[in-house]
Amino acid sequence: MYYELYIDVFFLVNFMMDFILLQITRRILRCSATHGRVCLGAAAGALLTCAVVMIPIPYAFIKFILFHGLVNIVMLKAGLKISWDRTFVKAYVVLYISGILVGGVFEYLRQYMKVGSLFFALAVVSYFAVLGIWNFLSYLSRLREYRCEAVLYKDEKVLRVEAVIDTGNSLKDAVTGKPVSIVDESVVKTLTDAGLPEGIRYIPYHSVGKEAGVMPVITLDKMCVCQKSEKWIDRPLIGICEGQVASDGAYRMILNPDIL
Repeated sequence: MYYELYIDVFFLVNFMMDFILLQITRRILRCSATHGRVCLGAAAGALLTCAVVMIPIPYAFIKFILFHGLVNIVMLKAGLKISWDRTFVKAYVVLYISGILVGGVFEYLRQYMKVGSLFFALAVVSYFAVLGIWNFLSYLSRLREYRCEAVLYKDEKVLRVEAVIDTGNSLKDAVTGKPVSIVDESVVKTLTDAGLPEGIRYIPYHSVGKEAGVMPVITLDKMCVCQKSEKWIDRPLIGICEGQVASDGAYRMILNPDIL
């Protein structure tokens, strides 16, 4: 059994796929390489792939090393100008994960492709699909960074609540200038035995759907924000939301990022 290989078609297909993978890697790592530079890297990768296929090499493991070592290293260096540091390792990993994702999307969509000439259109669709997957994973990663646990202390009461760090929360006390975080009304009732504590006061605020209003604010004894490390805040100001701060109850407190 033998296969007939059209080297020009093989080169073009590899160039297209290498270009897509380099573009995805470039977008994910925010590299400064130009499109022309990416084309150069894709051409180098496709040319080396053709060379490795055409040159008779007796041992399969040598071809394996050349494909996954030499070809990809040259492609990354030529296409993205990445230095020999941690960034290169990241780029190498992103390139391979992107290749797996593109291959998966490509195989899934190929069952609907009846015409061989639609290959390049399918490759473009796979490119945008994989970019969307990377962006979604990046969003989930950022979301985890903003989620944390807050431990609230008031008199002799201690309460742990799920919290989110919201960069859109810029609420501050007009008198002291201290940042104000916001909690569910139920949190304050738990800390104060269903009643509002002494020393409560009101500050003006505005939000989406409500141009102006006033919010009751209390001062806690202290608060601990638990992320990778603990951040302690003495006598933090806490605004009391009417009802829940999250409609689905996923968290009960919105932290002002200025307290961190």
